[in-house]
Amino acid sequence: MSVVEEVIRIREQSCTLEPGNVLPGLSQGAYISEEFFRTEQDKVFAKNWVFVGFVHEFVEPGTCAPIEVAGQPLLIVSNDDGEIGVFHNICRHRGLKLVTDRCNVQGSISCPYHAWSYSLDGELEAAPHFGGFRKQDVPGFSRADHGLKRVRHVEWNDWIFVNLSGDAEEFEEYSRSFAEQIKILDVKLLKPIGKIDLGEVKCNWKFLMENFIEPYHVPIVHDETASGQPLKDHYTIVAGRCLGSAIDLEAEKETTAKSSALDMSARYLTLFPNFVLGIYLPDQAGVHLNIPVSADRTRQFRVLYSVGEQHYTDSDKENLCNLWYSVHKEDHEIAELLQEGRRSPVMNDGGVMSPHWEDSANQFQNLVLQAMKD
Repeated sequence: MSVVEEVIRIREQSCTLEPGNVLPGLSQGAYISEEFFRTEQDKVFAKNWVFVGFVHEFVEPGTCAPIEVAGQPLLIVSNDDGEIGVFHNICRHRGLKLVTDRCNVQGSISCPYHAWSYSLDGELEAAPHFGGFRKQDVPGFSRADHGLKRVRHVEWNDWIFVNLSGDAEEFEEYSRSFAEQIKILDVKLLKPIGKIDLGEVKCNWKFLMENFIEPYHVPIVHDETASGQPLKDHYTIVAGRCLGSAIDLEAEKETTAKSSALDMSARYLTLFPNFVLGIYLPDQAGVHLNIPVSADRTRQFRVLYSVGEQHYTDSDKENLCNLWYSVHKEDHEIAELLQEGRRSPVMNDGGVMSPHWEDSANQFQNLVLQAMKD
């Protein structure tokens, strides 16, 4: 029996349909097995709409950024008109990875192996000497048929999503439940004000997602940074592919970059599998980019947004970045301890989850397993 089959078997054996009962967790193989991770890449990340980047980072024409999705090297490119395209980051000649670091290209993307060159729209412009010295033409070879391979993508507000398999449902339908939940926010008013590079976290990507989705840990892990968000006021959100939690405080405080704690009404929302949006009323938002690296490593970034035109001094922005860095590091410490704990055979059954506080995180796990079955 494969690790995937074993994880599914254990979960199904421990499931109950009785409402209000204790919920089962995911067994250890889902978090520590490289076999499970590789299958997850094929079944979850290749077949769904996956969040990969921020539109505002590609405003300048010629901006190229290599990324990886489901283990495949991809390339986000802004053409001469500032339009974004996503391609397989592979030369069509011998398969060399074309771009290794974020850069700005003036003119063409050139392969460092044999100098094949591609336009910023992915067209093969030149294949030098392919047919002999100073000859490009070869019978049966057409440059028009050998441009960079496009990847299906959408730009939704400031966020770029890709679907590697090309057969996921239209993004509007895929994200419908999420779009309903964020109607409290006028996304057209979002202005990026900072980006935090949170580095590589020593845990499985699912731990970071599950931790964000459930509010149970907030008054314990964030007892100082989120002291204004008491547990009793939180509730969970389970709406299709949109999973998370929220808090509505009676006396909302205006939260600005000068805030030193999270003491406002908020929405903590995710779109399966890896899009994370925090809304902090009335004037802040933040988006995480979680990039799975291996079964026990995840790369993470966070972009901070203001809602509407507001004046943030450099000091304000620095204070806000410092606040969120502190909040994330509190979560990272917990997630890394969860990863270490999953090596114990005690967690082979997956542990238990609260039907009141962790039903949204439990449903996230269900979506992962459903994708693995499919």
